[in-house]
Amino acid sequence: MLDSEKRRDDRPLATERTIPHSPPEDVLGVLTGTFLAALGLYLLQEAEAVTGGTAGLALLLTYATPLSFGWLFVLVNLPFFLLALWKKGWRFTLKTLVSVSIVSVFSEMNEFLLPIPDINPIYGIVAGNLLLGVALLIVFRHGSSLGGFNVLALIAQEQFHLRAGYVQMSLDLVVILLALTVMAPSGVVLSAAGAVVLNIVLAFNHRPGRYRA
Repeated sequence: MLDSEKRRDDRPLATERTIPHSPPEDVLGVLTGTFLAALGLYLLQEAEAVTGGTAGLALLLTYATPLSFGWLFVLVNLPFFLLALWKKGWRFTLKTLVSVSIVSVFSEMNEFLLPIPDINPIYGIVAGNLLLGVALLIVFRHGSSLGGFNVLALIAQEQFHLRAGYVQMSLDLVVILLALTVMAPSGVVLSAAGAVVLNIVLAFNHRPGRYRA
């Protein structure tokens, strides 16, 4: 085999032409991702656990204020929309705003349509974080995020070549440590383990060059 042919055959797949998602695919992807995210957060709330990011902050505030998670999730994300607009552009920011709003709506719906009288805390934490991890992967792949630390993690990956999952994990653990102010230490430990599960899903599956569409 000639050297030129070998070099051509060894080129990474990332150099091939990518096929972007169509607008209907983006809409369906964001709806799917936000539905799974809302369901995961609902399981965590019913298990009396927290997670990281602005979702975790919103969950923490539900234990200390009369406001519902849906409203709090939008409020704590407001400052990050400005950061997203500055660093990621209006298209990403608009998609993120829509995604956060849909998660809030789905969260309110879950309380009425899926009553859970009792749930095993360990099952709720593991299942909730797995759903959140898959949801974030879907939302990321369709050019959006769930706001907050997702925005910081994506910017760190794109500009500083740090894996989004590891960045998110570090920030999430800080939020979970804050849970010690309103939760028993045993609940915080379980929540921390759940956040590790979520971010392992991101770290193993969301990295530059892994996907071509």
